[in-house]
Amino acid sequence: MCNCYCSKDSCYGKKELEVLLQLSDMLSEKQIDLDKALQLLCVHFAANRVILTVVNRENNTIKIEASYGVSDEEKKNICYNRDDITGKVITTGRTMLIHKVKDEPSYHNLTNGPLVIDGINLSFISTPVRYKNEIIGSISILKLYKVNYTFDGDARMLKIFSNIVGRTLHRRQEYAEEIELLKKENSTLRHELNTRINPGYIKGNSSKMREVFDLIYSVAPTDSTVLIRGESGVGKELIADALQLNSTIERRHHPYIKVNCAALPENLIESELFGHEKGAFTGAEKQHLGHFEAAEGGTIFLDEIGEMSLSIQAKLLRVLQQKEIIRLGSTRRIKVNVRVICATNENLEQLISEGNFREDLYYRINVFPIFVPPLRERVNDIPVLVNYFIEKYSKQFHKNITRITAVAIDMLMIYSWPGNIRELENCIERACILSNDGVIRSQNLPPTLQTADSTRTQQKGSLDIILGRLEKQTLIDALTQNKGNMAKSAMQLGITERMIGIRIKKYDINPQVYKRKEK
Repeated sequence: MCNCYCSKDSCYGKKELEVLLQLSDMLSEKQIDLDKALQLLCVHFAANRVILTVVNRENNTIKIEASYGVSDEEKKNICYNRDDITGKVITTGRTMLIHKVKDEPSYHNLTNGPLVIDGINLSFISTPVRYKNEIIGSISILKLYKVNYTFDGDARMLKIFSNIVGRTLHRRQEYAEEIELLKKENSTLRHELNTRINPGYIKGNSSKMREVFDLIYSVAPTDSTVLIRGESGVGKELIADALQLNSTIERRHHPYIKVNCAALPENLIESELFGHEKGAFTGAEKQHLGHFEAAEGGTIFLDEIGEMSLSIQAKLLRVLQQKEIIRLGSTRRIKVNVRVICATNENLEQLISEGNFREDLYYRINVFPIFVPPLRERVNDIPVLVNYFIEKYSKQFHKNITRITAVAIDMLMIYSWPGNIRELENCIERACILSNDGVIRSQNLPPTLQTADSTRTQQKGSLDIILGRLEKQTLIDALTQNKGNMAKSAMQLGITERMIGIRIKKYDINPQVYKRKEK
């Protein structure tokens, strides 16, 4: 009689060897089916389920790589932790046996499988899977509990299988980690794509600007014609830049040409846009390529398109319809592949009704309109813009401007900004020039912001009350700058410590508050 585990019908050792040979053949194939291998193992053990896990070294998670007896829904999104029995097997590198899983607190049953079948408890055996000297996962089985059964043969078989499957699981591990790395890179690239529209180009986090960003994300990768509308100074050119920056790779790597239609004289605009042949007119001494030809494969931005004459509008319509131009002084048609982005602060509908803008051109350029709201409709963006401009002009003027007072920011928030962001930038540039102590105060702002009519902030009360408000704010600014030090603040303001003490008491100011702020 042999020394191995035997049954009435056959030798356990012989059956074990046959299974291992079959498993070895399976795992040596190019197309490895681990689930099928685990099925064979499950039948051999008469097990309820078999689970093979792998450690992802990129994020230190333990997930199911293959299984048998576990549905896709049951193992979906399962992630073992180090406190679970599976995690302990991988952490310690030891084979573990649980005779009755329903009585073991560390068995968390993440796959929601049965713990008792027909009144019989299930037992759990798990052993680590190694590749070279590294533990890369685990192999576990659940099978019916047997009294006085040591499970030694099962544990030995699992260890042999783990040695066979180690190389295969290692390849799976590297593949999973590569996928995880690609996901991270993809997420990073998406984040960069999203942030590329904002830093250095468009500043704003209001709900209205987020809607504009969403429109940019949607249309930028296409070749559709875009019409950007909004008041003067809202940043229409920056929107066009963002569209170009986030367009397709082919468009982005080809020329991007900007044309201010209002700045070109009537007698030159046709030549500038479409080009001319030598001798086409007096002074045309050589052939000239227009902006449309120069922008071949890329994008042309037509700013202030509402200022374009009717005759040029007709020629632009032909370009949009036929995708071709005719140089001035020529009859040859030249095909062009150019994306057109237009912008205007004019009421095009009114210009159409007055006969100053072609209706057919309007419908050609109005394929994808983007309306940029005026600054007065998105006041929540003002602090963001102010901080950006302070940083910009601090560097430009070599000044260390650290903050803007609450009174000054309130004035900026209340003002109606008819000149929009351009006016705000000019305002902050002026304030940075005038600031001598690293702080922008209300008196550094333009007079138009400080008048009651322009700011709509008429003062209420007597002259004493109004002056008192200004005196209190000046005291607070001094204490903030000097970290609550009353002596330094008094010296800065040119008064005695006794005088500043009386005023601090009068306005109920607590210097300690400003000390804590600076800690």
